Amino acid sequence: MSEAELHVMQARMRGGLLSKARRGELQVPIPVGFLYDAQGHIMLDPDQQVQQSLRFLFESFRRLGSAGAVVKAFRESKLLFPHRPRGGPQDSELVWVKLGITQVLFVLHNPRYAGAFVFGRTRTRKTLEGSHLERLPEEQWHTLLRGAHASYISWEDYQDNRRRLQENAHALGSERRKSPPREGPALLQGLAICGICGERMKVIYHVRGGRRVPDYLCDGRTVDDPQLVCQWISGTDVDSAVSEVLVGIMTPVAIEVTLAVQQELQTRLDEVDRLRKQQVERARYEAELAQRRYMRVDPDNRLVADTLEADWNRKLRAVQEAQQEYDQQRQQDQVTIDEELRVRLHTFTTEFPRLWRDPDTPDRERKRLLRLLVEDVTLVKREQLSIHIRFPGGATKTLELPLPRRATVTQRAVVTEVDRLLDEHSYESIAGILNSRGFISGYGKPFRGRMIARLMIEYRLKSRFDRLRERGMLTLDEVAERLGISTRHVKIWRTAGLLRGHLCNDKNEYLYEDPGPNPPRKAKGVRLSKRISPVENVSHRSTEVQCEA
Repeated sequence: MSEAELHVMQARMRGGLLSKARRGELQVPIPVGFLYDAQGHIMLDPDQQVQQSLRFLFESFRRLGSAGAVVKAFRESKLLFPHRPRGGPQDSELVWVKLGITQVLFVLHNPRYAGAFVFGRTRTRKTLEGSHLERLPEEQWHTLLRGAHASYISWEDYQDNRRRLQENAHALGSERRKSPPREGPALLQGLAICGICGERMKVIYHVRGGRRVPDYLCDGRTVDDPQLVCQWISGTDVDSAVSEVLVGIMTPVAIEVTLAVQQELQTRLDEVDRLRKQQVERARYEAELAQRRYMRVDPDNRLVADTLEADWNRKLRAVQEAQQEYDQQRQQDQVTIDEELRVRLHTFTTEFPRLWRDPDTPDRERKRLLRLLVEDVTLVKREQLSIHIRFPGGATKTLELPLPRRATVTQRAVVTEVDRLLDEHSYESIAGILNSRGFISGYGKPFRGRMIARLMIEYRLKSRFDRLRERGMLTLDEVAERLGISTRHVKIWRTAGLLRGHLCNDKNEYLYEDPGPNPPRKAKGVRLSKRISPVENVSHRSTEVQCEA
């Protein structure tokens, strides 16, 4: 048998497989929760425990919103999950294992659980580096037949689960700070956007008065592109302002107006629905007309009969496509508001302020309510704090708030003393002096070097480095270049007393006085201690400030 014949046979077998898949008759391995019956049809696993476990998984994800939370719910309830291994001594046998995150994602991403037959969700590409498996988007799948067999969830629920997983997956992409609602009190967690750089803002917490208080921070930092801090905004005032906006818009009057608008939209959709239905009737009429033409032709006239048969089949496919499109659009557009739902909406809006402000309402649930009403919130901190709220549908609302006052303020006398001490002391040395004199920080704690550095930045004090530079001090590289020696020898000469240095920070870095017209020179064979009388180096470390107290 030649290679060409083998290639033709392989192509025919591949064509037969694709044709069978296109009809939904191809038997492929099915996930746990389904079985093949004697006729080769797919049915739900008759084991009720298997069915209940899968339904509990879908219900938990609908309620909790993340795959990790589903795993946690199973672990807390001490529940196992069904599994049918492929291959090995337990091939296709039902075993019970601990649920993992990979299994949850597999179940939620699998359209089989929505009753759909799918084929060709992946494609293998061969390159010089080897074979690579590529996952295709839904529109590129080879076959997708909805309602092919029994299901655990509807197709709409499956699409909603995929959308929520995609939103959660932003944690692995460029918008990695957009995440599902969590337990923290930050109301805008995952929704706050920096108005300067456009990145998602992250949440950091600190404890104040025994309570966790959020701040929204945009440091612009990614793994590949580190940047400076854009904004750091206190979250308490922002969350309060957004909460008041929500309570203000969730009123019975606003709901009544919304229902009236929805009723008007429903009237328009009904008119469009009638037009779509007429298109289906026209396609059906054309198919019946093509059928009558085919039935009148002489069976022996195969040239004409084949043409009319092909035209009839084309019209039948057009009818099927038009009917499917009509059903899909009708299901999407048909959102009727009956009297019972209207009463429930009015009750919800009446109780909404009380539920929102109730301290017993979990933060996670409060944030889930917010995400139903708000798309995102953009924050800009300049002379004022601007809060731009974007609602679903494109409507926006802008709030202007004064900048929040600092919760802790250092005494002005301490700031003045720090400004004076920076002329002669480093940060750690200043902290030691202030502590020895009985001063305390705005937090009621002893001073440290980092606190002094933050005070200097906050109150825009001139740094010790800048002060020394204004006095004509030279850097390490400048002294080395002037003397024609290495930076290592500059440090050695400073230690030996040939150069006078002033400590400029807490990293043991010095600035040096100008050596003048007669700088020290290299003297080969002469000890450093014999060359010149030692010069005192000004360090002002915290261990040397006892005389300052």
